[in-house]
Amino acid sequence: MILILFGLLISFITVILCLILCVRIIISLIKKKPFPKKLLIATLSGVILVSSIYLYETYFFTFSDIDRESTQKGPGPITSPAGEYTANAYYELYGGAAGGVNVRVEITNNNEKNKVQTVYHSDAKSNISMEWLDEETLYILNNSADYPNSNRSIELEIGKEIYHENGLACKSLLMKDEYETCYQN
Repeated sequence: MILILFGLLISFITVILCLILCVRIIISLIKKKPFPKKLLIATLSGVILVSSIYLYETYFFTFSDIDRESTQKGPGPITSPAGEYTANAYYELYGGAAGGVNVRVEITNNNEKNKVQTVYHSDAKSNISMEWLDEETLYILNNSADYPNSNRSIELEIGKEIYHENGLACKSLLMKDEYETCYQN
């Protein structure tokens, strides 16, 4: 979050520098003054920095930046039929008073030293539940009867599929080895 705010600040400063650069270039052409090299370097540095932050946030996403201390327990734990997996849902508040709630589903592999993997991340709707359809398939219900277009329910094959509403997990180069198929809204 701090990185994003820093990126927005640098973006704002870069836009201002770019406008000043354009004015100075026009003045240097009209009045035959020297080209503003230092201003060009400062503007290009800002563009490179903002681009780097964007690329990092987009292609190096992981769920590690989740504030686990402020999450609230959701539905679960729900153990798979043979007991190999346990599903837990968690709620994350965002945006303060005018914000909302995200829901995250983590699967614990009970046979692999309790390895935990996030398989679902979405905006929480009013009706949330989970059900194991078989040992490898978890059905996550996340919808609101009042808003039919808000249905974020999905069946996920554990170890092969993942859902991230905004698609950040789907674009992440760091997470590509954790799933075969990634779904997004």
